[in-house]
Amino acid sequence: MAQAALPALVEALRRLPGVGVKSASRMAYHLLEHDRAGALALSRALGEAVERVRHCAECHTFTEAEICATCLDPARDASRLCVVESPADQAAIERTQAYQGRYFVLMGRLSPLDGVGPRDIGLAELLARAQDAVVEEVIVATSFTAEGEATAHAIGELMRARGKRVTRLARGVPVGSEIEYVDLGTIAHALADRR
Repeated sequence: MAQAALPALVEALRRLPGVGVKSASRMAYHLLEHDRAGALALSRALGEAVERVRHCAECHTFTEAEICATCLDPARDASRLCVVESPADQAAIERTQAYQGRYFVLMGRLSPLDGVGPRDIGLAELLARAQDAVVEEVIVATSFTAEGEATAHAIGELMRARGKRVTRLARGVPVGSEIEYVDLGTIAHALADRR
């Protein structure tokens, strides 16, 4: 038997990261009570995105075309390949306007405890992409979690074994923060990685 519409909507909204039962209920009630047009627009946009958005054949980010605009851009520096965990990470780096190279999106990170291995995040595809003679530097921009560090280490080992220069995003004290409020691990890394 099909679930009633309101509980099904709440349950669907709970799939979003960081959304629990209370938040999902608030969203559902708000949409149905105050913004039915917004709810329909959200439904249509989500349906279209699921139907039309896919992974780029070269870098694996989200795109509606076979190859994304970033990969097709001849002004991008093809000698640098930045490896990120997700399309959201790529978008964050792009917003800085500080990087003009190419990307490879892993679609995850190694997590043996969760059963996520090299095949699950596309390490073979990354190796194939990095084997291009044009690629001189592989910039590993995975997160600084235990899984992100393990992924960075694995990528670094694989790339160095193939003669590629590997660099890692720097880590340290965030801009605008006060030292006394920064966690000890960040301070330790900032000291060790100082320039």
